[in-house]
Amino acid sequence: MTGDLEAKICGFTHISVQNFSYEWTISNFSFCMDGIWKIITSPVFSLEANEEVQWCLRIYPNGVNEESKDYLSVSLGLLNCPKSPVLAKLQFWIINAQGEKHQITKNPNVLRFPPNEQWGLRKFILRDFLLSHRHWLLPEEQLILCCKVSIVGPCFSRPGQNMTPAIKDPTQMLADDVGELWENSLFTDCSLVVGGQEFRAHKAIVAAHSPVFRAMFEHEMQERLTNCIEIHDIHLQVFKEMMAFIYTGKAPHLHSHSMATGLLAAADMYDLQDLKDMCEDSLCRNLSVKNAVPTLILADLHSTKHLKTRAMDFIILHASEVSETLGWKSMVESHPHLVEEAFRTLASIQCFSLEPSLKCQKIF
Repeated sequence: MTGDLEAKICGFTHISVQNFSYEWTISNFSFCMDGIWKIITSPVFSLEANEEVQWCLRIYPNGVNEESKDYLSVSLGLLNCPKSPVLAKLQFWIINAQGEKHQITKNPNVLRFPPNEQWGLRKFILRDFLLSHRHWLLPEEQLILCCKVSIVGPCFSRPGQNMTPAIKDPTQMLADDVGELWENSLFTDCSLVVGGQEFRAHKAIVAAHSPVFRAMFEHEMQERLTNCIEIHDIHLQVFKEMMAFIYTGKAPHLHSHSMATGLLAAADMYDLQDLKDMCEDSLCRNLSVKNAVPTLILADLHSTKHLKTRAMDFIILHASEVSETLGWKSMVESHPHLVEEAFRTLASIQCFSLEPSLKCQKIF
């Protein structure tokens, strides 16, 4: 007996959501709650991938109206956007003395941001509660306000179609195949020696990615004559990660700070600009009080301007903590020009950016 065949048709819709968080530290915050400051505005910030869309946070230490005068009011404002409006969800919180999130408050609705408009919370936290718990919520007289923004992007739909086997990404397949040549030392024609250990490689592949390797094999150098390159000043694990990138375009262990720093130096040495950019991005996203100074020194040494700026900004924002680290005390002696730059930057920063009036739009 032959049964009827059932055709299966499927469709797919993807709604893009882009998340980012902004952390704003305000020093000596308790002095702002005596009625002098009506509005405190953060530095302008933007997502690295789209610097044309600019935002700022605002705090109203005495609320925005009579109803909220006993509260801190907070808001997020969209300052500039070529393609408006922006649709987003918001979440605010404070970082307490233990580094934990406190007073997590979010709006469940998607909010519409035209340029120069803001959304926020009239009654974010009671002023009296904040002041009575200042050792917990205002460590070292600092308020650390965080905001998470979830931007809703375009919606992509694909019409119904008969189900077919998934087609692999050809680019990914090529990367996997080339990576196999490295992993299994297939059809090699040169040697790379690191710490006395020999690795077989392919001149065409390493030369295609690194102008430094290419020069070694092109010119009348010992490497061209022997097809052997001695690699110095690179840790073995860093070398393996660098070679994995050369062959596959991937660097899976960049989450490790030590790996990212070593790999950035290696990428600079062998002129692997894409890898250097990846290391720079990873180090920017993982700055901490402990590693900020070594990261600044590394960025200065290898001329990574963006990383240097981010590390310097982090040090300025956490100056009291960073100045107590061994790294800072060592940098005072070993890299005095960076200390001088930090002091110049700190001196040029205005403590507060103030709005001329208490105008506030759409603070929920």
